[in-house]
Amino acid sequence: MSDVQLTQTAHEELMQSAEDFALEREGKIPEFVQSNAAYYQKKFRKIGNSAGFSWTFNLWAGLLGPIWFCCRSLWNWGLSFLILETFAIVQIVRGLFGDIASGAWERIAKIEGTLELRRQQLASAIENNTDKIDVYQRTVDSLESTIGGIRLEATQLESTGLTIAGLGLAGLVLIKLVQSVLANTLLEKRFSDWLSDPGISAGMTPKHIALSIGFVAIIIIATVTHYSFPGVFPWLIDFPTERGIRLTSIQWVEDFFALAIKHGEVFFDFITRGIRFVLDGLELILVETPWMVIAAFIILLTWLSAGTRAAIFSGAFLSYMGLLGFWEKAMTTLALLGTAAVLSIIIGIPLGMFCARRERFYSFIRPIMDFMQTMPAFVFMIPVIAFFGTGKPAAVVTTMIFGGTPVVRLTVLGLRGVPDHVREAAISFGASKWYLLTKVDLPLAAPSIRAGINQTIMLSLAMVVVASLIGAKGLGEDVLEALQYANVGQGILAGFAILFCAMILDRIVQGERK
Repeated sequence: MSDVQLTQTAHEELMQSAEDFALEREGKIPEFVQSNAAYYQKKFRKIGNSAGFSWTFNLWAGLLGPIWFCCRSLWNWGLSFLILETFAIVQIVRGLFGDIASGAWERIAKIEGTLELRRQQLASAIENNTDKIDVYQRTVDSLESTIGGIRLEATQLESTGLTIAGLGLAGLVLIKLVQSVLANTLLEKRFSDWLSDPGISAGMTPKHIALSIGFVAIIIIATVTHYSFPGVFPWLIDFPTERGIRLTSIQWVEDFFALAIKHGEVFFDFITRGIRFVLDGLELILVETPWMVIAAFIILLTWLSAGTRAAIFSGAFLSYMGLLGFWEKAMTTLALLGTAAVLSIIIGIPLGMFCARRERFYSFIRPIMDFMQTMPAFVFMIPVIAFFGTGKPAAVVTTMIFGGTPVVRLTVLGLRGVPDHVREAAISFGASKWYLLTKVDLPLAAPSIRAGINQTIMLSLAMVVVASLIGAKGLGEDVLEALQYANVGQGILAGFAILFCAMILDRIVQGERK
């Protein structure tokens, strides 16, 4: 058999295979759509044969709108179209039946109350022949003029009702056309995803139909009623609250903290002493040591880590702090936040190493870390003050809560990113668990862990001003005073000092040298 015949045979086999795949794919369409299968087979075939966008029209998708998309599990598109349709329907109902000028009439009613009071004052002034007659007369004239302008505005608004309704109707028709044109293309894409992942839901299940109709109806009815007829149903905007539930919840929280303070005094004293020990040591080194020694040490450390240029900039930053009188406060700030960062790193890296190979435990502490990062600092300062009082230990704990999670997350990320084949190779050569951790996992995860340390330090510095609120002192105290007395110069200069501290630490931790 010649080469030409072999090529032709291979081409025919390839074409036959493609036809078989297309037939098999088309045969699964009824199972996916579960309704009007012949229509979708025809449309999907047209879409699949087109290299670009294929123009098709799905009448039911246009008529049902978001309900059709949600029933087909195209929730992202369904919710987007629901927002657009709701806005258009609100304009239609508002223009035809709503009180468009209700806001203007309410303003007129409020001004008329003030106008009546001023008229009475004017009448009293005329009767008593006081020198305030002209003042009251000008006020009355001004209010009457304002009411006339607002009344004219209200009349004009009422005359625009049909225009608003017409624009809303045009927008609704346009949205319906877009839905009809996009529906088959989007459904065909979901069908392709379903072929590769059978876990994707198919068809229009009764659960999806009921959920879609109920959800869309509630959203449209509530929104249209509220915006078209404001104030008619106050319960649409005012959540039904119960004062007793709030008071009971407050009492439960206070009782819990009172119990924790009563029975955990020894534990909190132990933590406070530990923080004090580290903090006093760092303050002794940074604050009491001669400034030349500390400056030389920081510049040398920056040079070793990040090179000559970074060392020069560090020297300039340190000179800025010294010349402007921020040296002692900067060292106090570094001692305070260095304590928080050191404790966060000492706790965070081993915790991240433990979580990296234990998914269940990590799933348990992940919500706790989310809470620590997202809860505003002023909120968790309340229990910290209750447990540790005010002062530097409380500031350290607050800073650890806010800035301690990145090192855990990035340690886990780095260790999980170690290639499995590298670990398997080390194990196959007889590496022990300790050797695997110290010579394989940690070196390969070092960039991620170093980034976590950097983020913890940066977030700790971001707490400088907040920590000063509970007696932390340092550079944050200058910024706080500047805020209280509107001292722009002091606040800006202290802010630059905090920025330079952050830049020096960033260069030391991250560095450029391998």
